Amino acid sequence: MCIGLNRCGKSCRQRWLNYLKPGIKRGDISQDEEDMIIRLHRLLGNRSLL
Repeated sequence: MCIGLNRCGKSCRQRWLNYLKPGIKRGDISQDEEDMIIRLHRLLGNRSLL
């Protein structure tokens, strides 16, 4: 059932998880983060499911 601004529980949850959650880092990635991504890609390849 939708409440408030015509949003159902699922869309409210998705908005919280993907946009409003305080712990989400926004902006550019650091050099350390980029290096980690490259290292992990070399180790794991293009697998999206582990």
